[in-house]
Amino acid sequence: MNFDLNFYNGKKVLLTGHTGFKGSWMSVVLVHVGAKVIGYSSCSKTETRLFDLCGVKDQITHIKGDVRNLDNLLVVFQKYQPEIVIHMAAQPIVRDSYKDPVGTYSTNVMGTVNICEAVRKTPSVRSFLNVTTDKVYENKEWEWGYRENEPLDGYDPYSNSKSCSELVTHSYKNSFFTDGHVVVSTARAGNVIGGGDFANDRIIPDCIRAAMKGKDIIVRNPYSTRPYQHVLEPIYAYLMIASKQCEDRKYAGWYNVGPDDQDCFQTGALVDLFCKQWGEGMKWIDKSDGGPHEANFLKLDCSKLKTTFGWKPHWNLEQAIEKVVEWSKVWMIGNDVRSVMDKQIEEFL
Repeated sequence: MNFDLNFYNGKKVLLTGHTGFKGSWMSVVLVHVGAKVIGYSSCSKTETRLFDLCGVKDQITHIKGDVRNLDNLLVVFQKYQPEIVIHMAAQPIVRDSYKDPVGTYSTNVMGTVNICEAVRKTPSVRSFLNVTTDKVYENKEWEWGYRENEPLDGYDPYSNSKSCSELVTHSYKNSFFTDGHVVVSTARAGNVIGGGDFANDRIIPDCIRAAMKGKDIIVRNPYSTRPYQHVLEPIYAYLMIASKQCEDRKYAGWYNVGPDDQDCFQTGALVDLFCKQWGEGMKWIDKSDGGPHEANFLKLDCSKLKTTFGWKPHWNLEQAIEKVVEWSKVWMIGNDVRSVMDKQIEEFL
């Protein structure tokens, strides 16, 4: 199936969480293809952010707002009358969800309720995509990939809140959108990597921080397996789903978005790839910190996305790591990271 990103040229797209790592890349891609982006984010982070580094703020409508504030959301939807809504705002870190479960649930669950309600009350919206996570499934630590019809029951507060976010979306779809005036999907993506991720407790940002300091990389769980993919992979898939369901409601549904099986790597093997690409004698050490529970084995079956849309991953994991290192080394010497992002987007497309 052919998918032309020019579909978005001139379209009004409301994107929540646009100042986050994935949201910043999504904003740049949408600007790249001529979309009119309305970004809505709490902007609560104070540390280094890709959003500030890439200069996309001046190319979109940038709105500071909390998805937990329904009244404010309704005002924004009413004012801008978006055609497509992509919901990416979230508290996205598993370990942080143990520290603040209430904040995690209120953002990830009630935030989704409020977005669904704003979509319901805004006649201009034609297509709505809720971005969740591969961690929504009840994890049985088995070696095959989870499919979209598997039970949803995330273990930790982050994963569970995203399971709830899925169920909220399903309920709104069944209760309010059956007439087809809005088509609704969710996308469950695997672990993403890419230039500009500065989050705590994520392996690639940890690698880059260690490289900057000239220290060994500390790996907490070297034998845990995850479906790693470059950030442009799910972004492309999100945009494909949102556009295709806009053209034909038969494409609405729930979709896994992840790499092929050969790119479901153990964390230690992923860090080996990073060390090889980075050079400079980088190495890692196995050092568990006795932190809270995290799944050991997680893999997605993406057959539905492939069969429905003819989709397949563009870059393997080695290529993805190469792109991360390219971006990071440009950033470290203070050069223009936006030019690297635009270059990588062109290469990807």
